[in-house]
Amino acid sequence: MSLVADSVISTHYWHKLDDGRIQCDVCPRACKLREGQRGLCYVRGREDDEVKLYSYGRSSGFCIDPIEKKPLNHFLPGSSVLSFGTAGCNLACKFCQNWDMSKSREMHTLSDRAMPEELALTAQRLGCKSLAFTYNDPVVFMEYAIDVADACHDIGLKSVAVTAGYICEKPRAEFYAHMDAANVDLKGFTERFYKKICGASLQPVLDTLEYLKHETSTWFEITTLLIPGENDADDELHNECRWIAEHLGMHIPVHFTAFHPDWKMRDIPHTPAATLTKARSIALEYGLHYVYVGNVHDSAADSTYCPSCHQRVIERDWYELGQWQLDEKGCCDNCGTQIAGVFEAQPGHWGAQRVPIHIMRPDASGTHFMQE
Repeated sequence: MSLVADSVISTHYWHKLDDGRIQCDVCPRACKLREGQRGLCYVRGREDDEVKLYSYGRSSGFCIDPIEKKPLNHFLPGSSVLSFGTAGCNLACKFCQNWDMSKSREMHTLSDRAMPEELALTAQRLGCKSLAFTYNDPVVFMEYAIDVADACHDIGLKSVAVTAGYICEKPRAEFYAHMDAANVDLKGFTERFYKKICGASLQPVLDTLEYLKHETSTWFEITTLLIPGENDADDELHNECRWIAEHLGMHIPVHFTAFHPDWKMRDIPHTPAATLTKARSIALEYGLHYVYVGNVHDSAADSTYCPSCHQRVIERDWYELGQWQLDEKGCCDNCGTQIAGVFEAQPGHWGAQRVPIHIMRPDASGTHFMQE
């Protein structure tokens, strides 16, 4: 399928090199391109002597999810979020669980089309509180993501980035100025792991995390997928948790999630539940207040506790919320301690539903959607 003209737009994070190539400056990969070449992400490439984005306004699919699925446990709990992605990625993770979209080199993957205003209005009509850029990293389609975020803000909705945080300084500042929340995948805590398994490097991700903490008002949480034998060693977990405590503080929620065999790592076993429990215990040893496990059933470790009196303030069972013991300002009902996050007076009631939808072209009555 060929792309329509308005799916291809000019970009501005690039510069010309002395040898005639153009370097893309969106992420630390710094792809150096000759005319007609694509970057590793595949959706940015050189055409007409500039770098263009080829996936503007096009998506690999839409779905209404619980916000906890991103995962974000401290951002509008219980609410629904309209999730979507495009194609391509600027990392090369061997364990990618959305590889059919993020690693796609076939633009027919982008079967759905929606302009920013259509997406925002669809999210609003579906009762979603926010819209999430997920499935593949929004860094590679940042111009589209920013325009969608702005359209959401115009009608009172929030924007959420699910990202690896692999982005350069200047585009990072522009991108996060438009994001209300983010979940950042901290894939591991060694340069060896990033180079061997992800084809990237660790330090730019740490830079993004520190930038989010100290230079923005964007709410963010961290996820580390623990892969047996690769990034689950005790010393690595200690180093990660110590770094988070020292550089980001105790209030940043951290999610340790279970790996399942996928893409190029189908020979690695599932993560034992005991590994997640160990990682959570190590994080708590360093004083982190909000530590969760994911991809396993553990209601106790999925719930939120007051860091002062240790009362359970948000009960979770998978993506279902149970007992809620926060006041309208997000403080513990028992002792009055402010719980870190973005809360409304009452939680949402979306639950664990996952509803795929198709967005249809607008007519005189407005944008339409269809549930699968």
